[in-house]
Amino acid sequence: MNDTSDRGKLLGQLRIDRSADDAPSRGAWVFGGVAVALVLLGAGAWWWTRANATVEVQVATAAAPAARGSGAAAVLQATGYVTARRQATVSAQITGKLTAVLIEEGEHVKEGQVLARLEDHSQRAQLAQATAQLREARARVGQYASELEQARRDDARQQDLVARRLVSAQAVEAARTQVDSLAAQLAAQREAVQFAQAQRDSAQVQLDYTTVRAPFAGVVIAKAAQVGEIVSPLSAGGGFTRTGIGTLVDMDSLEVEVDVNEAYINRVVAGGPAEAVLDAYQDWTIPAHVIAIIPTADRGKATVKVRIGLDQKDPRILPDMGVRVSFLAKDAPAAGGNAATGVLVPATAIVQRAGANVVFVIDGDHVRARAVKGGQPFGDLTLVEGLEAGARVVREPAKDLSDGARIKEGGE
Repeated sequence: MNDTSDRGKLLGQLRIDRSADDAPSRGAWVFGGVAVALVLLGAGAWWWTRANATVEVQVATAAAPAARGSGAAAVLQATGYVTARRQATVSAQITGKLTAVLIEEGEHVKEGQVLARLEDHSQRAQLAQATAQLREARARVGQYASELEQARRDDARQQDLVARRLVSAQAVEAARTQVDSLAAQLAAQREAVQFAQAQRDSAQVQLDYTTVRAPFAGVVIAKAAQVGEIVSPLSAGGGFTRTGIGTLVDMDSLEVEVDVNEAYINRVVAGGPAEAVLDAYQDWTIPAHVIAIIPTADRGKATVKVRIGLDQKDPRILPDMGVRVSFLAKDAPAAGGNAATGVLVPATAIVQRAGANVVFVIDGDHVRARAVKGGQPFGDLTLVEGLEAGARVVREPAKDLSDGARIKEGGE
C-alpha cells in the first residue's frame, strides 16, 4: 500500500503543469501586437508629415533668349556687365590737408570744375617770394641797361677826345672796358630774370596743385575723403592718408563687356548688330553693336571677352549693372540653323533625376518635375528645350526635392 502511494507521488512530480505555460504565452502575443501597431502608426505619421511638409525654395523665371522686336534672329546670347571706358579716381598731385570738398555722390560735374581744395598757405608764400625775386631781377636789368647806356656815351666822348689828342689812349681803353663789363652784367641779369620767372612759374604750379579739378565731364559715383583729412598721390601706409578724393565716371563712355564661350565665338563678328537687356529692366531692349573681340581667351573659364557698344544713352544705364546681350544676324532665319531656341534658366536649376536633366516647375504650392534638354551656356544661365518662356522654376533644388512636393516661395 505504501509502495503504491509513493509511486503515485513520484508520477505526480513528473507531470507537466500546462496552466503555467499558457499565461506567459498570451502576454507575449499581446506585447508583440502592440509593438507592431506602434511601428505602423509611426510609419504612417512619418509618411503624413513628409507628404505635407513645406519646403522653402528660391524661384527664377525662364526667359526667352531672343530679344523682341528686333526683326532679326539671335544667333548667340551672353551675359556680362556695364562698364565705363573712362573712369578715374581723382586725387591731388601733392600731399596736403583738405580744406574743402565740393562734390557729392550722383553730382554731375563739368571738365575743369573745382572738386576740392588743399591748404595752400605755404604755396602762396613761396609764390609771393618768387614773385618778389622776379621783380628784383627785372629791376636790376633796368639798372644795368641804364649804366651800359651811360658807359657807351662816355666811350663815345673819349673817342672824340683822343682824336683831338686831349686824353690818353689808356682813358679810351678804360671806357671801352666799362662798356663791355656792363654789357656782360646786363646779359647775366637777363638770364637771372628768366631763372626767377621759372621759379615763379614753379611756385604757381605748386599753388595750382592745391586746387583739384575734374579731368573730364562726368558723374561722381564715390566720395572718398572729407575736410581735414590728408590726401596724397602716394599711399603713406597705415590707412591715415587718403589716395583719392572721389571717383568720376564719364557716362557717355558706358559700354558692355560679356564673356562668350570660346566654342561659340565664331558667331560673333566685330561691328555686327546686337541687342542688350538690363537685368533691372527686363522689358527694355537697347540696340547695340559689337565694338571689338578682345584677342585673348580666359584659360580658366574657356571664354573670350567681347566689347559691346550701346547705341542709346540713358540715365537708367549705370556702371556694373548686369546685362544680357543677344548677338543678331540680319540674314539668319528666325528658327533653325544657328539660331538659339529654347529658354534661359539658371544653370543651378537643372538637376539629375533618374539619369535625366530635370527642372522643377512651380505649380501653385507644389512643384512638378519637368524633363528638359540642356544646351548652350550663357554665363550663369543655360539654354534648355522643353520649357516655355515665363515658367517659374526652382533656382537650386534640394537633393531630396521630389515631384509633387509642397513648397513655399522664398523670392526670385
